Amino acid sequence: METATSYAPATLSKLMPNPEIEIPDWPNWNPDLHATLMFIHQGSRVLLIEKLTGIGQGKINGPGGKIEPGETPEQGVIRECQEELHITCLNPVKRGELWFAMSDLPDIHCHVYTATKFTGTPTATKEANPYWCEIDEIPFERMWEDDSYWLRQALNGESFDGKFLFTEEKIIAHDLAFGEDSSSRWRGYSVI
Repeated sequence: METATSYAPATLSKLMPNPEIEIPDWPNWNPDLHATLMFIHQGSRVLLIEKLTGIGQGKINGPGGKIEPGETPEQGVIRECQEELHITCLNPVKRGELWFAMSDLPDIHCHVYTATKFTGTPTATKEANPYWCEIDEIPFERMWEDDSYWLRQALNGESFDGKFLFTEEKIIAHDLAFGEDSSSRWRGYSVI
């Protein structure tokens, strides 16, 4: 696994050194929520949503949400797409895990999936307004800051693992790995 120190988005990166920042003890870290994200892409386009409710309301993202008791992450991401967009993703592929330690929101452990096929028609609901976007025009300025660090790579089929420390909506530290070996850092999920 390759890592390099960088402060720029969309690169291999390591924790930004700052002795004043208390980094979580990631191996022993326990999130408040377990969640999923899905990014459906076809050709040069990706299906995004404007989130209308909950954490991230008003932001652009992929569909997803909390994993319910008794679900695997894959089952959860399929259900969330059905609830938010009235579509069923086919053959989702897990691309990564995100670990979010947040100052003003619950800490979240998120499983990120991509898919290229689905059934149904993306439909607006009370939770989300869907729209297709050219991949080279993804509106990162309207998304969570971390998305610009890993989303393009995930859409290109790369595996990743990202740990992010947020103060309000700003990243103050991160540890990000890409490539085949990044999945060795995944925590996984035990069905409750």
